[in-house]
Amino acid sequence: MEHNKAHNTAHILTEALPYIQRFAGKTVVIKYGGNAMENEALKNSFARDIVLMKAVGMHPVVVHGGGPQIADLLNRLGKESKFIQGMRVTDNETMSVVEMVLGGLVNKEIVSLIQRNGGKALGLTGKDGGLIKARKLEIPAENGDTVDIGQVGEVESVNIEVLEMLAASDVIPVIAPIGADDEGRAYNINADFVAGAVAEVLKAEKLILLTNVAGLKDKQGEILTGLTSARVQALIADGTIYGGMLPKIQCALSAVEQGVTSSHIIDGRVAHAVLLEILTDKGVGTLITHQ
Repeated sequence: MEHNKAHNTAHILTEALPYIQRFAGKTVVIKYGGNAMENEALKNSFARDIVLMKAVGMHPVVVHGGGPQIADLLNRLGKESKFIQGMRVTDNETMSVVEMVLGGLVNKEIVSLIQRNGGKALGLTGKDGGLIKARKLEIPAENGDTVDIGQVGEVESVNIEVLEMLAASDVIPVIAPIGADDEGRAYNINADFVAGAVAEVLKAEKLILLTNVAGLKDKQGEILTGLTSARVQALIADGTIYGGMLPKIQCALSAVEQGVTSSHIIDGRVAHAVLLEILTDKGVGTLITHQ
């Protein structure tokens, strides 16, 4: 029995070796959220994946969400959450809660998870070091006007110097998706889009989006992988990709079109999903490349 176990371990390590060699020195941006962030065992498996990646010479950059945690605190404060076109209406008071939850509670929990698992992490928001310059997100209304949803933003630019300085060190950056405009006004930004923008400016090897689904599925329920951007466009056109998966796919597509080698949409409910996707032949999700 022990002999079999050792043999399996050796097999796993030899399968991982070419990937470790190929991706040493490369940047991998991981969007962390959903179930993987709410289950104790998955939290630790995620942290260990990130620490191992850094230990074998990759440069992981973590960008996290925190929607359920924001909703929970707003609820406890007796403040109702309002959504327009799937986005949280963010007034001044809500923005204070968003900053407290994303920049404080959630960010520091991820930092301490990574450190408990043997890594060095540094938590920051897009406001730190002018990392993410944001502008107000304009939502088109049906009558041609725009709908005001408050302090919800989009990424205008990313300060690459801050990220390059961290990537060159032994520190793992953990980024909360909050940006600021030139006046210092804070904006809540969709974490997928922050991860995509960070991957694009760093010309990352990979953008990995952790989700609560097994990957992108065809109409028969089979997981699709090895997709090119042209194939993805065809799947959007024929209605295979729709609803909540559309923004994620568009984010993944934009990244590969802007020079990221590959985007991955993977199942965050699987223990060690990040390592399985990067270091095994089969992977655990949907891989998208430009060509």
